[in-house]
Amino acid sequence: MLNIVIFGAPGSGKGTQSERLIDEYGLHHISTGDVLRRHIAEGTELGTVANQYISQGHLIPDDLMISVLEDVLDSNPELTAKGVIFDGFPRTIDQAKSLNTMLEKRGTKVHAVVGLEVNEDDLIKRLLQRGKESGRSDDNLDTIRERLNVYHNQTSPLRDFYVNEGKYHAIDGNSDVDHVFESIKTSLDRKLA
Repeated sequence: MLNIVIFGAPGSGKGTQSERLIDEYGLHHISTGDVLRRHIAEGTELGTVANQYISQGHLIPDDLMISVLEDVLDSNPELTAKGVIFDGFPRTIDQAKSLNTMLEKRGTKVHAVVGLEVNEDDLIKRLLQRGKESGRSDDNLDTIRERLNVYHNQTSPLRDFYVNEGKYHAIDGNSDVDHVFESIKTSLDRKLA
């Protein structure tokens, strides 16, 4: 089993690189953003609550996110048998601690954290382009700036948390998709050897 947290600012390429990691290692991808957007689109109670936070560029409360993750893990044991890529979670140190506790209860742990590091100007360009292509309402300049502000204030301290745990793999995410993936694969293969 291999559990990976893919970590980086909005627009750093987490979703793109997750797809490649799924193919390479046979992992199940859990994108908390995708799960929440699905709930919003379906108009569920969770979706209504989540939309109040997401539409303003804020993070979902920790207890709500943990419940969502537990539901995904427990309802898909055959899909998560080889391991999971956590994309978009954790975003705070408290969430990281909750994730550790949740995984320990299931007899496993976070094995590696892939940190995609991209400069801010490129992040904004990528997110604006994604908004044009996908129509995602949260990819507009004001919301992007708020999301990056939240990331820098609340999420980036996680980098130090995972560095201290010896799990953080810094990856230069400014390169092309193939080069970034090769860097991730080399780093993970070294860790797993």
